[in-house]
Amino acid sequence: MPFEGLGDKLQLAFKDLRGKGKLSESDIDAALREVRRALLEADVNFKVAKDFIAHVREKAMGEEVFGSLKPDQTVIKIVRDELTELLGGTQSKITLSSTGMTVIMLVGLQGAGKTTTAGKLALMFKKKGHRPMLAACDVYRPAAIKQLEVLGEQTDVPVYRMPPNVDPVHIARYAVDTAKSYNRDIVILDTAGRLTIDEKLMAELRNIKAEVHPQEILLVLDSMTGQDAVNTAKAFDESLGIDGTILTKMDGDARGGAALSIKSVTGKPIKMIGVSEKLDGGLEDFHPDRMAGRILDLGDLETLIETAQRNMDQDSLKDAAGKIRKGEFTLDDFLKQLIKEYAPKADAETKAIEAYAQKTEGKNFKLQPYDRFYYSAKMKKEMLNITDDEIKPYFNIDSVQVNGVFYAAHRVYGLNFKQRKDIPTYHPDMKVFEVSDKNGKPIALFYSDYFRRPTKRGGAWMSAFAKQSKQRGQWPSR
Repeated sequence: MPFEGLGDKLQLAFKDLRGKGKLSESDIDAALREVRRALLEADVNFKVAKDFIAHVREKAMGEEVFGSLKPDQTVIKIVRDELTELLGGTQSKITLSSTGMTVIMLVGLQGAGKTTTAGKLALMFKKKGHRPMLAACDVYRPAAIKQLEVLGEQTDVPVYRMPPNVDPVHIARYAVDTAKSYNRDIVILDTAGRLTIDEKLMAELRNIKAEVHPQEILLVLDSMTGQDAVNTAKAFDESLGIDGTILTKMDGDARGGAALSIKSVTGKPIKMIGVSEKLDGGLEDFHPDRMAGRILDLGDLETLIETAQRNMDQDSLKDAAGKIRKGEFTLDDFLKQLIKEYAPKADAETKAIEAYAQKTEGKNFKLQPYDRFYYSAKMKKEMLNITDDEIKPYFNIDSVQVNGVFYAAHRVYGLNFKQRKDIPTYHPDMKVFEVSDKNGKPIALFYSDYFRRPTKRGGAWMSAFAKQSKQRGQWPSR
């Protein structure tokens, strides 16, 4: 997971701020020393980390805790805002021509994932209604052309190729001409890379650029190389001029130093990130605000919803009642229903919070997802004279779980829940319940672990339990 280590260390940095009514200079400095250390250990550029800490300190100094917000929440808001700016501020999309053909030129070092990224891009554009074509401009790497052809077959996107002895500049020009004649609206050039940056490579890329005038020159970088990726981006931009970057292997980088440094060092945005090896869905738009939320363990609901909506089948929604009757109604179906039903309520809540925020921030203030908890708390305090701390005693977690969730599951589905204290857990806060059907037959184990710890991250990563249970023969009961 990207930024996993950084997120845990930032949470530890905020720990000592809890319980304070106002942030003092010493409080802030102590926390920021830990934040700085966490950034450097995540392989963030030294100057970038230094400037980041300076900006956070300036904004945090003397900040008061408002309403139900706690000091660590206030600092998190400030850090999140600065992280968002560090990551680029706003989303930067790939620019497509509105009148004619779009030429996208992928560049980078060998092994960064250019060819695979080209295939992912082609499939992404195809699913959006475009007519892409791939062009094999790497005539040096063994099997590079064949790899692109395989990706073309898997995505059903045509691949333009020529013999390996042809100049890549000519291949690029003829690829664009061929795409025009076949009414293709996007050409993706997969160019050659090297193990290191050299003048021969750069000269070839500059010649391709001069020949076909691409709308986008995107540098593909391996995020796991950290500062090396940042240095590579700087060198490519100075020699070639790039429009943005695509960071690959973000699913395997727990540090994230490249993502946090690259915009500040190069001035060029991260436009997309590789999140898996899959062609379909393995490439995502990069949202600085959402990534900042992930780093701070604030969640990324927007991406989750967009993914669900992207996969939504209208016919399946119409057949939901039939699926329920047949016992075929899945969690995905349930999620789609929730999105559909809750969207109007969520929109109304968002408008109300935004209207409140505009009273103090100005009429042009636009509420971002990560602003909600801050202004929502302020609004509740002012309008209702009530805080979350005053409500919490009425929503004890054990009561909500047993008297609320379990009760509803029993009434609706006939399920029964019995706590099992004989099953070992990895933390004292975790509880285990045996789930049985209406006839008393055990069907599952329900593990609940709701409290945050420095070593615990949010997300659905518990699939390993199923495999573990089978391997050890630890079924709900015997």
